[in-house]
Amino acid sequence: MRQAWFDRVCCGRWRFAPGIVVVLMAFLGIATSGFSQENKPANPPALPFQQDAPKQGNEEQLAIQLYQTQDYVKAAELFEQLYERKPSGYYYQYLFLSLVETREYGKAEKLVKKAQRSDPEALRFMVDMGYLNYRSGNAEKSKKLYEEALKKLGPSQQQVFDLANAFVTRGENEYAIRTYLRGRQLVTTYPFGFELAGVYERAGDYRSAMDEYLNMIDFNKTYMSTVQDRIQNILSFDINNEKNDMLRKALLSRAQKNPDNSNYAELLWWYSIQQKDFDLALVQAKALDRRFRESGDKLVSLAALAVSNERYDIAIDCYGYLVAKGEGNPNYALARRELVNTRYTRILSEPAPAWKDLELLEKEITDEMNFSGSAPENITTIRNLAHLKAFYLGKTDEGVELLNRAIDLPGAAPSEKAKCKIELADIYLFTDNVWEATLLYQQVYQDFKFEPLGQEAKFRNARLSFYIGEFEWAGAQADILKAATSKFISNDAIALSLLISENYDPDSGTVALGMYARADLLDFRNEEDMALRSLDSIAQAFPDHQILQQVYYKRAQISRKTGRYALADSLFRQLVKFYPDGILADESLMEAAMLNEKQLGKKEQAMALYQELLERYPGSIFVPDARHRFRVLRGDPAP
Repeated sequence: MRQAWFDRVCCGRWRFAPGIVVVLMAFLGIATSGFSQENKPANPPALPFQQDAPKQGNEEQLAIQLYQTQDYVKAAELFEQLYERKPSGYYYQYLFLSLVETREYGKAEKLVKKAQRSDPEALRFMVDMGYLNYRSGNAEKSKKLYEEALKKLGPSQQQVFDLANAFVTRGENEYAIRTYLRGRQLVTTYPFGFELAGVYERAGDYRSAMDEYLNMIDFNKTYMSTVQDRIQNILSFDINNEKNDMLRKALLSRAQKNPDNSNYAELLWWYSIQQKDFDLALVQAKALDRRFRESGDKLVSLAALAVSNERYDIAIDCYGYLVAKGEGNPNYALARRELVNTRYTRILSEPAPAWKDLELLEKEITDEMNFSGSAPENITTIRNLAHLKAFYLGKTDEGVELLNRAIDLPGAAPSEKAKCKIELADIYLFTDNVWEATLLYQQVYQDFKFEPLGQEAKFRNARLSFYIGEFEWAGAQADILKAATSKFISNDAIALSLLISENYDPDSGTVALGMYARADLLDFRNEEDMALRSLDSIAQAFPDHQILQQVYYKRAQISRKTGRYALADSLFRQLVKFYPDGILADESLMEAAMLNEKQLGKKEQAMALYQELLERYPGSIFVPDARHRFRVLRGDPAP
């Protein structure tokens, strides 16, 4: 029966006039989580006019339309006829409100009294009578009726709901609060916490609302997810971060005062994850793990989330903690493996990693491989070690050997083996073995033609063709990949296609584009000095060529890659200055902003550059990320 009521409320509420919509919104804000005597979630009681809404006919539709257009006189006439034929609560409410709006207070009073006689136990009619007196100017009598209704309240959960909802629909939040508090005394099996919290929210008392939500977890821990949903809804409208601060303080206070109560620690953990407060999340994850002797699953999930947000320090701390628990921990092997993989990601994410860090990383990964062996789950670690050896330490032969072993690894997933083939192809291209590289790229593409992995292989093959001067073929493949399902592959394909189409002219020669392609390949092979000399040659030979914006961009990339951050920042900004309408202007602004934020440590400069990107290039694909980075630097709460 309760579910049927809920369906009627949810499906029918938008049919009503603006005034009733407001009433319904008030109602739904506080009473969507009533509970039965068995303490199981249930729906709150219906407003009278929702319980028996008849199927709409032409006459009723006209009456509602008249009410919505505020033609209350005609609306009252029609609803009176409808109510006489069928005295439903639905028609009653429309008729009552129409009469009040037309100041037909005498007729409205007769209507309420007639309804009271048909259902003398329904306290909501006393509220209607009080509201009628309020609207007619007798506020004192209105309050007396409200107080009398409260005194008549009995130990009935349903009656508490009915009376409180009646007060809410008339805008009497304080009386609704008093009703629920009185109901808490009368009905000892349920504290009406969700309902009270809803009224407090409407009244703007978020501190009290949060207290009620937190109390509901103590009442019954199974309400944890409901409490989380309600709190998340509050925090979603928190421009000044005041509500977040309230909740954080309340949770920390309760967790400290009740160290043995896991509810607050769990909720604080959840809150820190929602806000991406990784430092607090780490503290709570460790505390929960120690206190309740968990297996470390929270730390594993936190580490993965931290890596995706580039908080490698948090992830490394998580995995280190799990490794320290010893081999008896079920996450021990995973933690050892992901610890070195995260260190690999952190070090190689730096534009110019130090040689000593690279050597130490090689030793750590090698030690892990010697410890754990060549199990299928270690294939990512093997691939990382191969990349490190080939592209950073000059040990290409060792990298090739590792990848060939990984490709032949029994039990490894075909997709993981394919990733190793792409890595091997990259090494072949790095060592000028173009034929072997293109064969491997093509092989992966054929095996995973309709998946992002195959599209990645196809793009790298197109890039290889560009490197060796096969511009028409490379451009054709890039054009196909513009529609790739992966956003990153699609963006790379668009960039390559534009580079070729804007600088390739078979009738007048492709010397400049060929020189640029050669410089790009030298950069790929970490021969930065030769790449820069090639780029300088382009500028000297073709001082007016449109490819010069690409030259600026590549020089900036190489400067950043080699640790010359100030020069890279200057070059990115020069590109924007000289080519403000060029295809690389928005990307250069983004790169300059990130350089100032991460490598140069200039927060204000970074914010100014992000702001400039948002204002000058509102249609850029970098706008969402720029907006997010700007808000983070400004100190906005996480969404």
